[in-house]
Amino acid sequence: MVKISLMTRMWLILSHKSFLWILLFVNLLGTVYGYDWYMWQLKITDPIFLIFVPDSPTASLFFTLAILGWLIGRNFKLMEALALITLVKYGLWAVVMNLLTLMETGSIGWVGWMLIISHFAMAVQALLYIPFYRFGFIHIVIAGVWTLHNDFIDYVFEQMPIYYDLMKHMNEIGYFTFWLSIGCITIAYFVWKSRMNSERL
Repeated sequence: MVKISLMTRMWLILSHKSFLWILLFVNLLGTVYGYDWYMWQLKITDPIFLIFVPDSPTASLFFTLAILGWLIGRNFKLMEALALITLVKYGLWAVVMNLLTLMETGSIGWVGWMLIISHFAMAVQALLYIPFYRFGFIHIVIAGVWTLHNDFIDYVFEQMPIYYDLMKHMNEIGYFTFWLSIGCITIAYFVWKSRMNSERL
């Protein structure tokens, strides 16, 4: 009898269509909830900047579309590149922002901890599905431009998600966010490069 390793079993679950449908549904719900979460800020945002404000739900929307592609036997390559870069970026960004809020105020309540857990899960899921991604270098370039342009809008035009207790640290947060973006774009590059090298073997 052939023994199946724990990692193999986990991958069989993660890649099963039934699980992908569940993941699609969860991400779709999270996307809708995220846009609703930002509704108050969107109401006070200049229309030209609306698309750049709800960062996390837009990231989960990219991943939702990527999952949809996998379910119908296609790779929406640009969505995959955008999903990997932005899910890891905004997942980790929100974790750090909420922990900084905890340091500033001494408490973030159950909502803050919910945001930490859910956003960390966003980053983890993006990394778990690396074997599914088929994006090319041009998709990384486009996704990278989108990501860095979003940083420019957030911290030059001050459209970042509002954390009232942290606004006095906007310059430092902007600097951190820029390098977080570079790090996530680099991850996507190495994912692509690794696949290219393995396909040559």
